[in-house]
Amino acid sequence: MLILGHTGITLGAAMILDAALNKKHSKQTPSSSAQADISSRPSRFSSLAKHIDIRVLLVGSLLPDIIDKPLGRIFFRGVFANGRIICHTLFFLIILSLAGIHLYRRRRKNWLLVLSFGTFTHLIFDQMWLSPHTLFWPLYGWSFPKHADMRFICWLGGIFASLWTQPNGYAYITEAIGGVILALFLWHIMKEKTLLNFIVKGKVN
Repeated sequence: MLILGHTGITLGAAMILDAALNKKHSKQTPSSSAQADISSRPSRFSSLAKHIDIRVLLVGSLLPDIIDKPLGRIFFRGVFANGRIICHTLFFLIILSLAGIHLYRRRRKNWLLVLSFGTFTHLIFDQMWLSPHTLFWPLYGWSFPKHADMRFICWLGGIFASLWTQPNGYAYITEAIGGVILALFLWHIMKEKTLLNFIVKGKVN
């Protein structure tokens, strides 16, 4: 999965989860409230932004690549020769999640948990279960699989090549879905005239 797929679909998954939790809490709401003007209800994006910082979510959806790609393909290419290393492991996700739980319990800050959720979706969308040596590191040993050519330009070329070489259309479908969700989100913040406010403060209204 590529950039639009990771960010957009993770945003969509977070909205679905937020909607499910809101629905659960609203079961006790009197029926008269259900007749309220629908225009007064917050959008899915606004509802999500009340609970988490969407900027952190988007970063979290790319976090494993943000860390592993430069480390494994550029700075320590001779050592790792792989763009999916430590941050693509279940070990990293567990450590990040435990730190997030601790921070939330101590200070009621959820940004680390949001990063954990983004990392979790990243591993799912990368289908890391197909690479158990990496996913379950270090159970299979301390080293990571190495790839033949780790030049940065080859990695960029591989990203675009995957759009034509994956016979099941996975890259096309996920990028299209993610792109649509991101386009709707951009349309929302442009309509609300909150683009700068979102970038600076994470506000969407």
